[in-house]
Amino acid sequence: MNLNNIVIVLDRPDESRNIGAVCRGMANNGIHTLRIVGKKEEIDEERVRILAIHAVNIWKKAEFFSSITQATSDCVMSAATTRRRGKKRKGKLLLPEEFTDIAEKTTSEGKVAVVFGNERTGLTDEEILECTLGVTIPSSDEFASLNLSHAVQIMCYHLFRSTQKDYKGYTPVTLSRLDETVDSITGSLKDIGFFSKTGRPEMAQFWRNILSRAALSESEAKYIEKVFDKAAGLSKKDQR
Repeated sequence: MNLNNIVIVLDRPDESRNIGAVCRGMANNGIHTLRIVGKKEEIDEERVRILAIHAVNIWKKAEFFSSITQATSDCVMSAATTRRRGKKRKGKLLLPEEFTDIAEKTTSEGKVAVVFGNERTGLTDEEILECTLGVTIPSSDEFASLNLSHAVQIMCYHLFRSTQKDYKGYTPVTLSRLDETVDSITGSLKDIGFFSKTGRPEMAQFWRNILSRAALSESEAKYIEKVFDKAAGLSKKDQR
């Protein structure tokens, strides 16, 4: 994904602070091109800066246009974000992750615009027709409408994550590796004298079931082994 070719378009935003929050959300995700349909003089720059904080440069470089069509004229694809489905709503609305898959390929060829509507009304059917496809962010029927900056943050995050495919929090150990930890635990318990002649298989099954649900990382498995090994060592020392 070439994030330099992602363009965020805000269509006549009402609240200047929302624009600032949008700038911050964009910066969080490595996206820096902001275009606004509307007039710059109608926006309170001081209120923008309140929430933009260190992302104010995105606001400073923002470009202004008279229509969505004009704001996306140099893009090869434009996505209208909407929560409402309708006859003119681009048929199938893509989920953010589905749109990201398409955008990942397209940004290698040119700019891709993600268009967000006014806070009160969203995008009208006519404005959606100015875009080439539609995207929706699922939310609860109890309160389906997302804040503008939140919607931008979600879309930008999906796009950013596509550039982080090699990043992993951790990889859970396999069952065969887990069995080594279970053997270490039951071995230490045996050394302590926890078992008589029976009971070890049942205890091993107990620990295997519990630890498999915990999805241990390698470092966690080693730490557990170390704890039980040390406990067994201390027990032997006390028996001397």
